[in-house]
Amino acid sequence: MNVDLTPEQDQLRDAVRALGRKYGHGYFVEKAKTGGHTTELWNEAGRLGYLGVNIPSEYGGGGGGITELAIVCEELAAAGCPLLLLVVSPAIAATVINRHGTEEQRKRFLPGFADGSLKVVFAITEPEAGSNFHRLGTVARRDGDDWLLSGRKCYISGVDEAQYVLVVARTEDSATGKLKPALFIVPTDAPGLEKSKLDMEILSPENQFLLYLDEVRLPADALVGESLDAGLPALFAGLNPERITVAAMGAGTGRYAIERATEYTATRKVWGGRSIGSHQGVAHPLAHAAVQVELARLMIQKAAVLYDAGRDLEAGVAGNMAKYASGEAAALAVDTAVQALGGAGMTTEYGVATLLGAVRAGRIAPVSREMILNFVAQHVLGQDKSY
Repeated sequence: MNVDLTPEQDQLRDAVRALGRKYGHGYFVEKAKTGGHTTELWNEAGRLGYLGVNIPSEYGGGGGGITELAIVCEELAAAGCPLLLLVVSPAIAATVINRHGTEEQRKRFLPGFADGSLKVVFAITEPEAGSNFHRLGTVARRDGDDWLLSGRKCYISGVDEAQYVLVVARTEDSATGKLKPALFIVPTDAPGLEKSKLDMEILSPENQFLLYLDEVRLPADALVGESLDAGLPALFAGLNPERITVAAMGAGTGRYAIERATEYTATRKVWGGRSIGSHQGVAHPLAHAAVQVELARLMIQKAAVLYDAGRDLEAGVAGNMAKYASGEAAALAVDTAVQALGGAGMTTEYGVATLLGAVRAGRIAPVSREMILNFVAQHVLGQDKSY
């Protein structure tokens, strides 16, 4: 595998890095603490084409892939602006519609994804189902030509910023009578859809919600794809991009924390006029964290390349490994940075403790480290399923 970026990808990385630094972590924190959203950054990224790098050019996008979108996610996070909506809207929702939507749906939605004017969030998790999507309780049933959706969803990101939510429900297969997954594009202002904000101990401008669907009526064309047969492939189409871009965001956050810490430790002098970074007790933990972040970045790159090459099964393995490695590395990097800065590390001014909640959540969501280990044990090591 060639680890060098193409000239175009290098230019994208540099341009996104410059945009992220224009806003910076202070902007991100101020929006989060005041209940605001990173609308200005999102809109500028959209105007510059960064939000649509993975959208086909015929729909107004950049014609790239998840490799390019992962670059955008990583570089904004490395500037202290990790945008979760990059994962749920361009990575998950846009990929699902592009790969499995009807041509009418692609023409209707993809241009908005490409320029950032459209945000579509993703709703799969439920209070009773957790990681087991086979137990989803949200059900869609036919009512004439329409669909009626009922159920509950939890930990749904960014509903208050989005025009639509991509809802995973279960429908009855007319041939077998069994329930099978299907995806529906639901307007966030649809009658019968209610949202309730969850209070989270995470500093983020993107909010989490409970969703309640009570006989939400949708037209036939709200179903993603030509038929119910598109449901399962469409669902899985979004999972690999989700893991890869979440991993990229984590790697960028780890880079940001290490950069903040090493700037501080290289100049902070306490004992005998030497920088505290000259002491191995300070330098070695930071170096170890830097190694872990770089290893995660390599796995992210591998996963993205495999995905963009259409090698979905291999990308699934690599994407899960990338998500695991990045989640661990980001948490380690931020914690190590806080420790290296001492008391300063806990202040808002130095901008590392503000990320503790987010990187801890990265070891849980969108798939926990334990479920990834289950996946690797079963599908890579050939062990019996343990759950």
